[in-house]
Amino acid sequence: MSYLCWEESVDLRQYNTFNVCSIARYLVRIRGMEDLKKLHVSPRFHGLRNLVLGGGSNILFATQDFDGVILKNEIGGIELLSQDDHSTVLRVGGGVEWTSLVKYCIENGLGGLENLSLIPGTVGAAPIQNIGAYGAELSDVILSLEIFNLSTGEVTTMSRDECLFEYRDSIFKRELKNVFITCLIIRVNKERFHCLNTEYSSVQDILQEQGVITPTIRSVSEAICILRRRKLPDPKIVGNAGSFFKNFVCDDFLSQSLVKRNPQIPIFPKPDRSFMIPAAWLIEGCGWKGKRVGEVGVFSNHALVLVNYGSRGGEIMSMAKLIVQDVQAQYGIELTPEVNIA
Repeated sequence: MSYLCWEESVDLRQYNTFNVCSIARYLVRIRGMEDLKKLHVSPRFHGLRNLVLGGGSNILFATQDFDGVILKNEIGGIELLSQDDHSTVLRVGGGVEWTSLVKYCIENGLGGLENLSLIPGTVGAAPIQNIGAYGAELSDVILSLEIFNLSTGEVTTMSRDECLFEYRDSIFKRELKNVFITCLIIRVNKERFHCLNTEYSSVQDILQEQGVITPTIRSVSEAICILRRRKLPDPKIVGNAGSFFKNFVCDDFLSQSLVKRNPQIPIFPKPDRSFMIPAAWLIEGCGWKGKRVGEVGVFSNHALVLVNYGSRGGEIMSMAKLIVQDVQAQYGIELTPEVNIA
């Protein structure tokens, strides 16, 4: 009979892309449902704070110590469940790297994830904030997912509608936090029936730059990768978690009010009749782009990205608060973090 290994006093620097040091009291690696069941009956577990960790690409450990247990999602596997002439249904383990899933789909001629290329993290973390980029979101392809309730020990399958997906949001960031996502069921399209999304001018520019006349899922993926590498720093070189803040979303009434006060402000309509204001534009307008304070900075190529040159999580959080205050004072808009704070 196998037992869970409770690793003690674990430096989380290697498990978060911000590369900040925070010492976890315990870390337990979860590689299957049996591990979760053993964890749930452990008396030690229920007396501790817990945090589920995938690739650590969307989290900031703001304190020097994490007095609890980190549950490292390492559930693997990509399984073909069914297919027809038009599409394929896959079951994907929560610990699979997102980039590995995208690569699998492209190599097998399956479209739907190409616009989400090069997003760091794991599959199990993707539904929490409904990851998205360049006009596509996880909610476009997900059918259902399986969760293990860490409070009750119950295993539940949730449909896409039950996940209450919104822009960079889901039920898992609100009323259903204490769960472990074990796997996702997604439907992707066979390439000859797939409708590519190249509506972003930046994507079109890269395709033209690459001499692509007839785009494919592979060429679109490659274009997205070029864009992301140009805009975002490599976390292996400088610590970061990608976009730190969400873009600001508002209704028509508020958007008109903001334009009256700031005629130059860029506002983009969304399909749900709401309006989006780029947070990067707001931050840059306050003079933060490229600014460095001690060992923390705002990336010179993208104002949404906070970078760590060797600071602690608390210093990064302090800069984030200053940015929020400046944007609020100048534009009357309150930014909210996209990154989870632990």
